[in-house]
Amino acid sequence: MTCVRTIAVLGATGSIGASALDVIARHPDRLRTSVLSAGTQVDALVALCVSHRPAHAVIADESRFAALRDAGLNTQAHAGEAALEALVSGDACDTVVAAIVGAAGLRSTLAAARASKRLLLANKESLVLAGELLMAAANGANAEIIPIDSEHNAIFQCLRSRQTQGDVRRIVLTASGGPFRGRSRDSLASVTREQAIAHPKWSMGPKISVDSATLMNKGLELIEAHHLFGIPGEKLDVLVHPQSLVHSLVEFVDGSTLAQLGLPDMRTSLAVGLGWPQRIESGVAGLDLLAQGRLDFEAPDTEAFPCLRLAWQALEAGGTAPAVLNAANEVAVSAFLQGRIGFLAIPALVEETLARLPAAPAESLEALLATDAQARRLTDHAVSQLAKSQATLPA
Repeated sequence: MTCVRTIAVLGATGSIGASALDVIARHPDRLRTSVLSAGTQVDALVALCVSHRPAHAVIADESRFAALRDAGLNTQAHAGEAALEALVSGDACDTVVAAIVGAAGLRSTLAAARASKRLLLANKESLVLAGELLMAAANGANAEIIPIDSEHNAIFQCLRSRQTQGDVRRIVLTASGGPFRGRSRDSLASVTREQAIAHPKWSMGPKISVDSATLMNKGLELIEAHHLFGIPGEKLDVLVHPQSLVHSLVEFVDGSTLAQLGLPDMRTSLAVGLGWPQRIESGVAGLDLLAQGRLDFEAPDTEAFPCLRLAWQALEAGGTAPAVLNAANEVAVSAFLQGRIGFLAIPALVEETLARLPAAPAESLEALLATDAQARRLTDHAVSQLAKSQATLPA
């Protein structure tokens, strides 16, 4: 008899949450949604509860609890971070899809790891901000982490053929190059919010789309890969691959290179995470290489896109440096999306904050969160000063 996996989808109203729910719904005999969570979109959460009938639903914004509670659902309503942590730590689920964007997803991700859950990890910040703590928690509790980012999921699949850590010569993450691939640094000064979020291959939220446009997304993924797979930075590399069909490559010491290919659809990696070690239907078609025609690769341009260089530096510095990188980037990207700063100000602000907060040991979650808060304050102040100076420039 097939055991039914009970799944908590955190960040259910986002694009990854939607993809996860699509895959789950295809396998009612083996997968069941038991917990759904959202940040502020209570109406969207209610609609998902009607469709998927989870036992529990959590709205992070406690001021919207009444709207969830009074929606007439056959679902128990909860609000706040503590309620979410309790649910992912308890018997409500055995699998957690961690798709909350930003540092807000850190505590629930850690709670799931400490509770020995299968963790389908799509929350970059949990690894970038607190990778050492998360992996220690997962290893200590024998929790199973399966990354859901297409690149790390590809590496996860390719590494199944290795026997020891020493078998790996290097790991190569691929990057689409985003909407501005091939453009010079000077030409990026005037790009708009709408242009930056128009990703050529993937359907993602605004913040992640901007990270892809700056190549910060790939920089964060380098830090993630370091923690997920225990691979030192010198064995990690990046190639720009605009077709987004080869999701990552692993080169072994015998000269073999394994690559995972597929159409750019998050449901593939989610199906791997939900069904592993078995393969289950994802709803994604197979890859027709004849129809695709060609596969191109090129080196990333770190002069035009310095965020990738900054991420390398933070990885090498270690300690709290990745937390500073992540926090400064979140504040800068938010300011760009609000129209307060220009596109090129994002890496400039991140670099300034990294310079002002040198790396320190990442000794505890409290220390990392304090560093995160300090980096946000510094970057937010720098944004205000920059916006003020731009406002006083003559037209």
